[in-house]
Amino acid sequence: MFHEFIEILILSIIQGISEFLPISSSAHLILVSHFYDFKASSLLVDISLHLGSLFAILFYFRRDLLDIRNNRKFLMLMIVGSIPLIFFGYLLYTTEIIYVLRDIKIIAWSTLFFGIILYFADQRKIEKNISTNLNIKSILFIGLFQILALIPGVSRAGITLTAARFLKFNRVDSSKISFLLSIPALAGASLLGLKDISLKSIEVNYLLIIATIFAFTFSYITIKFFLIYINKFSLNVFVLYRIIIAIILFLIIY
Repeated sequence: MFHEFIEILILSIIQGISEFLPISSSAHLILVSHFYDFKASSLLVDISLHLGSLFAILFYFRRDLLDIRNNRKFLMLMIVGSIPLIFFGYLLYTTEIIYVLRDIKIIAWSTLFFGIILYFADQRKIEKNISTNLNIKSILFIGLFQILALIPGVSRAGITLTAARFLKFNRVDSSKISFLLSIPALAGASLLGLKDISLKSIEVNYLLIIATIFAFTFSYITIKFFLIYINKFSLNVFVLYRIIIAIILFLIIY
């Protein structure tokens, strides 16, 4: 019992931190499952972790989301920007190609390659802000980049940050765009997971509740402090982290 609790705690920390940082949550969860036989890990636990992160982002940006009158255009842009990911995500899921991509070699190379791309994107000059420059053209550009996040190791947060920085949005606004685009992504991931589970087989237990609460807590903390961090520093530390992880994986693989 205590062992399962520790496993849930570890999975929640990984989900909560890596979901919103440019380091790929799917890659970290796959790697942990690959190298450690977590008995607490299951589809229901995965859904609980995603729901925890979803609740965290909804709670953090609750004022913006509830202020529909003043933010209607912005919220509509978030929906438009999510359409490419939802469409291709469902396509890869139904054809089961998504499972083929869950390969350690793919994770290693995508972690390295897209980490380097993130570095170059972050060198762009800051010329745009979210309130005046975010439009259909720019959000579709970011949304199309987000499709690449279906490859483990790319990182949804990382690729949306990369796209926004290529468009010369400042780091804080790029992060906000990335965070808000995560709402449809997390909701979609949770719904796809529930699709594979019979309602009769769903048994709510304390582990699922704990997973949701822990994922919510660590996700909320990550969002809050990442926005503070990104306002003062570059993304270089995450680029370096990705390179180190890739090198470690290369040593294991080859």
